[in-house]
Amino acid sequence: MLKRIKDLISQSQKQEINKRSLMDIGLAVCALLLEVADSDGKFSDNERAHVIATLKQRFSLTDEEAMDLMENASDHRKNSLDIWKFTNRINEMHDRDERKLIMEEVWSVIYADGTLDSHEDYLVHKLANLLRLRHSEMIEAKVKALKQLRG
Repeated sequence: MLKRIKDLISQSQKQEINKRSLMDIGLAVCALLLEVADSDGKFSDNERAHVIATLKQRFSLTDEEAMDLMENASDHRKNSLDIWKFTNRINEMHDRDERKLIMEEVWSVIYADGTLDSHEDYLVHKLANLLRLRHSEMIEAKVKALKQLRG
């Protein structure tokens, strides 16, 4: 019986660790999406809606949970010196294929307002480097994002 109680406690601790890890990765991904959305100095309604939809789909969130995550990530962004800590967390938690999907989401946010400006272009190249993706992978993600937005 003592072993069973220990197993239950251990399982509960593992679930709590997994929950915290999911929150950490959600915060990191959201912070990057917000960084990209705001990089041109204009966070449009289309970009906001796209970030919310992305968070809901990726993390199976409700509207309220997605908004809470955005608010929390926004606070973390404001208190952060740079985006390295967010990309580093993603690199720790995700393999290359998952990082390429995140890059597709980044491109989708960039094109949510229909344009790519020089600040966004600079930032997406920087993110690809920080996420340890090759240039060809970044371009592949861009093409996929554009196809999804147009089709």
